[in-house]
Amino acid sequence: MSVLRGPLMWLARNERVKDLATTMPVTSSVVAGYVPGESTTEVVDAVAACEADGLLTTIDFLGEDTVEAAQAQATVDAYVELLEQLAARGLARGAEVSVKLTALGLALPASEAPQGGHRTALENARTICRAARNAGTQVTVDMEDHTTTDATLAVLRELRKDFPETGAVLQAYLRRTEADCRALAHEGSRVRLCKGAYDEPASVAFTDKLEVDRSYVRCMRVLMAGDGYPMLATHDPRMIEIARSVAGRYQRRPGTYEFQMLYGIRPEEQKRLAAEGETMRVYIPYGSEWYGYLVRRLAERPQNLSFFVRSLVSKK
Repeated sequence: MSVLRGPLMWLARNERVKDLATTMPVTSSVVAGYVPGESTTEVVDAVAACEADGLLTTIDFLGEDTVEAAQAQATVDAYVELLEQLAARGLARGAEVSVKLTALGLALPASEAPQGGHRTALENARTICRAARNAGTQVTVDMEDHTTTDATLAVLRELRKDFPETGAVLQAYLRRTEADCRALAHEGSRVRLCKGAYDEPASVAFTDKLEVDRSYVRCMRVLMAGDGYPMLATHDPRMIEIARSVAGRYQRRPGTYEFQMLYGIRPEEQKRLAAEGETMRVYIPYGSEWYGYLVRRLAERPQNLSFFVRSLVSKK
């Protein structure tokens, strides 16, 4: 798996491969397993299906590394439309949204954002947080590669002044994350803990799977021992059982924490946990910018790669 991860992450950044993959309809059979559609209506239908199975959701309008102000505004508009449709169908209470700050303008050049990318992303995020509150739900700010961690946490601090319900995301493979967990494990703080899906250097991240797992458990314990609301994003059966054991140790009842999994991965396990009384939330991405997301999922689960490659090659 570690041997394949590097080449897969290279594919995620390769524009020629991206152009090939995104213009071939054959890839839709692969994409549909992870992304329910490109339109707002399609993702809202997927949210309704999850709710029928007793699952909460968090929805991500795909896109990142935006370098045009107009594209950042289009992302804001997409989230506002999504939240309006969720509210109209009575789905907002169990369906929050996840946003990436680089999709909202964090990395905009000065020519596109005279006031600076930080200010643009903050104001755009505020617009989405306001729309979420009006709809009866909330926002979680996704974490991206390590070069944006400090900027993301800075925007989060600003957002929480007016929208204290805004969730954070921390990645266990980063060496700094245990300390970040301690800083964020306070009352009212919602924190999603994931392992991390970007290709990071060993200087800032654990690269060995066992080291990442150990870090995840350490960070989990910090969050469970704190006064916040841990959101444990993992598909690993062993991590799930450890989490349930740690919850018991800290006398946390179901509902004082939650599990999260990606759309299309271990759906029966998602329903099983929900049926057993655990709070289970599904991360649902949608939109046309699915390529980078899909390749990161393949990097996490390289056994899916062979089907994807066969789909491309057989229909050239």
